[in-house]
Amino acid sequence: MEVVPAWVPAVGFTLLPHAGGFLGRNITKREIPTWYETLQKPSWRPPNWVFAPVWGTLYTSMGYGSYLVWKELGGFNEKSVVPLGLYAGNLALNWAWTPIFFGAHKMGWGLVTLLLTTGTAAATTASWYNINKTAAYLMVPYLAWLSLASALNFRIWKDNRNKR
Repeated sequence: MEVVPAWVPAVGFTLLPHAGGFLGRNITKREIPTWYETLQKPSWRPPNWVFAPVWGTLYTSMGYGSYLVWKELGGFNEKSVVPLGLYAGNLALNWAWTPIFFGAHKMGWGLVTLLLTTGTAAATTASWYNINKTAAYLMVPYLAWLSLASALNFRIWKDNRNKR
């Protein structure tokens, strides 16, 4: 029986969050010039080029945090169901936002999805804190960015509600 090298789970967990980003990238690339650019946006909105490196960094840090929790708890087992289950739910919500907001142009539902994402990210962070503090701290920038993203999504929805 072959033993998996120790680095394989670390790399797998770290890269996993990027899967949703790669899947949503085509939707975003198509919709930015044709739809998103036509929307009214607040002056404090970060420039478009900022989003990819920020999300890449956040996905890497939260993915590595999930690895630390998985490792600390001894893998997938009864103890890891809640902390890694919350994280899995958070990833699913995170990945759903792009097709909802950019793909379906549902700005209000995008906001709902972001608020649920923020709530599950906060719950994930809290559940990780007593398991591995570093993992929990790796979630803090993600929580901050989700707060900014939620405020931005709210403003875009509010300012463009009646736009077709």
